[in-house]
Amino acid sequence: MVTTGTTELLRWIIVLPAAGSLLAMCCGRRAPGLVKLVGPGVLGGALALSVVAVLELVAHGHGAVLLDRVYPWIEAGGFRADATLRLDALSAVMLLVVTGVGFLIHVYSVGYMGDDPDVARFFCYLNLFVAAMLVLVLADNLLLLFVGWEGVGLCSYLLIGFWYTDMANASAGKKAFLVNRIGDAGFVLGLFVLVAYTGTLDVSGIEAKADVLRTATLGGWPVPLVVGLLLLVGAAGKSAQIPLYVWLPDAMAGPTPVSALIHAATMVTAGVYMVARMHAVYALSPEALTVVATLGTLTALLAALIGTAQFDIKKVLAYSTVSQLGIMFLGLGTGMTGAAIFHVVTHAFFKGLLFLGAGSVIHGMGGEQDMRRMGGLRRHMPVTFWTMLVGTLAIAGVPPLSGFFSKDEIIWGAFTGPNARPLLGVVAYGVAFLTAFYMGRLLFMTFFGERRAGVGAGHGHGGGHGHGLPHESPLVMTLPLVVLALLSAGGGFLPVPAIVELVTGHHGEHAHAPLWALALATAIAFAGLGLAWLLYVARPELASRVAASFGAFYGLVADRFRVDELYDRVVVRPLFHAADALAAADRSFVDGAVNGAGTVVSEASRVGRRLQTGNVQHYALGVLVGALALVLWVMR
Repeated sequence: MVTTGTTELLRWIIVLPAAGSLLAMCCGRRAPGLVKLVGPGVLGGALALSVVAVLELVAHGHGAVLLDRVYPWIEAGGFRADATLRLDALSAVMLLVVTGVGFLIHVYSVGYMGDDPDVARFFCYLNLFVAAMLVLVLADNLLLLFVGWEGVGLCSYLLIGFWYTDMANASAGKKAFLVNRIGDAGFVLGLFVLVAYTGTLDVSGIEAKADVLRTATLGGWPVPLVVGLLLLVGAAGKSAQIPLYVWLPDAMAGPTPVSALIHAATMVTAGVYMVARMHAVYALSPEALTVVATLGTLTALLAALIGTAQFDIKKVLAYSTVSQLGIMFLGLGTGMTGAAIFHVVTHAFFKGLLFLGAGSVIHGMGGEQDMRRMGGLRRHMPVTFWTMLVGTLAIAGVPPLSGFFSKDEIIWGAFTGPNARPLLGVVAYGVAFLTAFYMGRLLFMTFFGERRAGVGAGHGHGGGHGHGLPHESPLVMTLPLVVLALLSAGGGFLPVPAIVELVTGHHGEHAHAPLWALALATAIAFAGLGLAWLLYVARPELASRVAASFGAFYGLVADRFRVDELYDRVVVRPLFHAADALAAADRSFVDGAVNGAGTVVSEASRVGRRLQTGNVQHYALGVLVGALALVLWVMR
């Protein structure tokens, strides 16, 4: 029996960052110091209110739901959608992640962006981004969720292209915006189908209509399959899955705190959250779940391969994010919803840590992002090194750190879950090996060996100050690293899967893998890290020889399989050619018709104007001729 209560706390959790954004917009240029205080402050307040709200939810008992009915929103015919916020076990987990990790990233941003002349605009966008994400997470119906969905899309465009005077940054922002619009089109169509067959977009209303959806068809196709695939298109856009993942690596053009916020705890997990929220629909279609699992696994493998050959420290982490999101989709598709959300949480900890650590490296290196120009930094940046070591071991799946529990629970679920797909589980083990390898490669190239070049290539803005030798970042930047390192180390012991089961009802899905499977996963993690140690610390001369042994394939991987070039040739150029053809048709036919009509009127008026001479004798003659014509007409 679900216990439903009411609260007004939820609206204020959203209002606080929204108010911070408004303050930064109105007063930021006059008081940038105030903005750097209020920006993180409102997130700290939102985090505190979130904790209070979650404690209130717990007090209501097992499986409780808290609702905050803000105001009546839309009522048309039999359709109704209210601006109502919902806190249950699933949204509570996401709420704490968004506000908690978001707060740490805001604090870090004070140090990283402190010297930027547009720091007020930055915090304006950052606060608004979190406010939109909170709307998405807390929405009680899919229409309100879509408002937050579009809000984070807009804010991602503004943040990725924050340094808009740089054409690469501006283009990356536009690319993210446009690619996500493709996914959003599928999402909207899915909403239309749901409304047509259920008459509602409320989460509880859709779950109550499960029996109706189970037997409904659309053009001979089961409606749950159609809705599941359409919603998956939207999820693939937001959560960077094949074929819509191409925007996310380019999003690295934005400031590093933006990369951490987008790639760790917020926007890219929106698709995972939405699919988990719609578990009642996906449970009706094993075929849709299989597509989700297959798409996620292929994305994880593709991105992991690309990550092994990148040298930009943020690009490695970007492809790592794409890969880890694929693992989450594997969990969703095999029915391991709790494990997938568990990985969302642990990923927020260690990927937020890794991105902020990369930002600390870039800051300490005066803007340098190329790992080939780093090396030996552990002596100059000890806090950054030790915290990034924890993040690396966590994402690699080394026990007892957080990634070991969440990722391997998903992989084991591919063999034993409600919608098991053992072949995909085998591929996921290969992805786990690649993950350990490319993350070990990043750590060893950055912090071990000797420095391979001087400071100051300055790839992008980076927040660096050009202080000469590499140096540790200030406390305002390293303190969030320490907190996230602690969470990355101990987050695996959080009972997230069991909590999520209170919403999904898939009891027992979080059963742990047997000892031999855990040993295998651990061996794979150490094998990947060991290979990276061999190639980049013990025998660094081997790395180039191994790369050369793969021949053209290595070049293809380093060039990201030329997917962007393929899209440019197959999609972008034909669209531009079609647009040019339409523009030519517009000039030839539409403009010709409009201009022709104007010419006819102009010529007619010119002829008519000659009849109006202003000479009274001419007018009298005209009257006489007219009178004679009338007389002749009458007498005929």
